[in-house]
Amino acid sequence: MSAVEELIGILDLEPLEVNLFRGRSPQSRWQRVFGGQVIGQALVAACRTVDDVATRPPHSLHAYFMLGGDPKVPIVYEVDRIRDGKSFTTRRVVAIQHGHAIFTMAVSYHVAEVGLSHQAKMPDVPMPEALPTEAQMKERIWPVMPEPVRRYYERERPIELRPVELGRYLGEKNPEGRFNVWIRATGRLPDAPAIHQCVLAYASDMMLLDAALIPHGKSVFSEDIMAASLDHALWFHRSFRADEWLLYAQDSPSLFDSRGFSRGLIFSRDGTLIASVAQEGLLRQRRATAP
Repeated sequence: MSAVEELIGILDLEPLEVNLFRGRSPQSRWQRVFGGQVIGQALVAACRTVDDVATRPPHSLHAYFMLGGDPKVPIVYEVDRIRDGKSFTTRRVVAIQHGHAIFTMAVSYHVAEVGLSHQAKMPDVPMPEALPTEAQMKERIWPVMPEPVRRYYERERPIELRPVELGRYLGEKNPEGRFNVWIRATGRLPDAPAIHQCVLAYASDMMLLDAALIPHGKSVFSEDIMAASLDHALWFHRSFRADEWLLYAQDSPSLFDSRGFSRGLIFSRDGTLIASVAQEGLLRQRRATAP
């Protein structure tokens, strides 16, 4: 089974009862469940309770991480059907493990409406075809990178990554904390728009928190950094396919009190802004142990 097939399987939740679903985690060496997986599964659970989700897609979600997920046991998702209105639908999802809530998320759905339109401009960066492929990076680039970075990028994953600013992993600083990476699912996805939104929700948690460390020449791979997501917000603006190249443009306005705040704009390759993301995370510096 390919990584993207496994992702589609992980997002295919098991219905337990009305408004109650169960999700599993891939049996990898991760000690905690990847936050993007919980976001994606929670969005699937919410979408399963919206009858007209094809014409009333999700437009925003706001989530809080409360406890690290245990990958060894399933996660139960409980959906509260808060409101079904004429234009908007609202759902609340709680993820439960070992009898405790580990994650909560609110999702809003909206029917399409005609109106005014504008958007931010996509950064002027190389197209993905102008960047090294994963095979080329594995051969020429990752061997000179720090071992944690190399292990992360060489691992098989359902989302292909082509970073623009590779020097940041060698300690290069950017005062504004800017980072651009092209992303796409590694295989063809079903045509249902909700699947693409759930896959993008999964991918939106990859690397965003890391942007808050760029002004300091560090990353979440640095040995002296302990990182964990605290909350996550995602807005869907326009239709897209998650199995086609998308530019994830990230920056970080603030890091204070060990809480880093990062933002992301996601564009299709023709420059259309399809989604926006914001996240705050815990970025603690580990104290040096006495010899």
